[in-house]
Amino acid sequence: MATQAKQHFDVLIIGAGPIGLACGIEAQKAGKSYVIIDKGTLVNSLYNYPVFMTFFSTSERLEIGGVPFVSISPKPNRNEALEYYRRVTEKFQLNVRLFEEVLSCQKQADGIFKVVTSKANYVADNVIIATGFYDIPNLMNIPGEDLPKVVHYYKDPHYYAFSKVLVVGANNSSVDVALETYRKGAEVTMVIRGNDIGPNVKYWVRPDIENRIKEGSIKAYFESSLKEIKEHSVVITTPEGEIEIGNDFVAAMTGYQPNFKFLEKMGVTLDEKHTPSYNPETMETNLQGLYLAGVVCGGMDTHKWFIENSRVHAEQIMRNIVNKG
Repeated sequence: MATQAKQHFDVLIIGAGPIGLACGIEAQKAGKSYVIIDKGTLVNSLYNYPVFMTFFSTSERLEIGGVPFVSISPKPNRNEALEYYRRVTEKFQLNVRLFEEVLSCQKQADGIFKVVTSKANYVADNVIIATGFYDIPNLMNIPGEDLPKVVHYYKDPHYYAFSKVLVVGANNSSVDVALETYRKGAEVTMVIRGNDIGPNVKYWVRPDIENRIKEGSIKAYFESSLKEIKEHSVVITTPEGEIEIGNDFVAAMTGYQPNFKFLEKMGVTLDEKHTPSYNPETMETNLQGLYLAGVVCGGMDTHKWFIENSRVHAEQIMRNIVNKG
């Protein structure tokens, strides 16, 4: 760890995703000194999205800082989003420090936050947590989940060409994996807890997956669950009983959750559903000077906040900080 002198900022932002960048822009506009710190690359979560992913939101709803987001189609893809947020970062010359992990953040007796990272020490008058929810997958907690063939993050369908792939889940990520790997020659089976494809699946994709299931190109077990993963097979619990089928890969698209331990370590109060405590008007937590922005505000309900409806958090937070003087 670096032993350099502490660097003092008005605002320290944890997370260089779209909302963290938006907070940096608002701090800059308000004339506040700031730094944005991320343990990964710029917009790290977006970078880890599937290569061919298309957003549900239209491009104008993903804009930050008043910078137009121009995309070929109304709904941009992952690569367009990566380029857009990189260009926004360049335009505002945002003070971003990447591949730097926040190890601790403690509020001192004088009200100042002491922040220690893997590379430096900082002090800040205010801290904004905009860490998203993509770092920790929801585990199934079944035998074999730790086998190398099991993935909770999906990148590119080519890797699974001509393999036997089992996809767990029925929402957008699961449907995308099933369709994309199927079109690369994989033998695809879906295990779905409910009796239908998820209600929030992208409307232009839904007919595709329903037709592939109907014609039998993709096998789907509804009202079923994965019981065990073996080296060359999987055991599925279905309404008709248990079955075992051959398998090469399991894509467990079971969703993700914020780093609750990190929030608690910071001093944020969580309720029984892991929803953090904050003022919805100012986004300030139970700890004065510590704010939340973006998806992390929703706790386990990771579908509550998106880029398009949480961009305003940056303005709310900065307005509160400025009003405090």
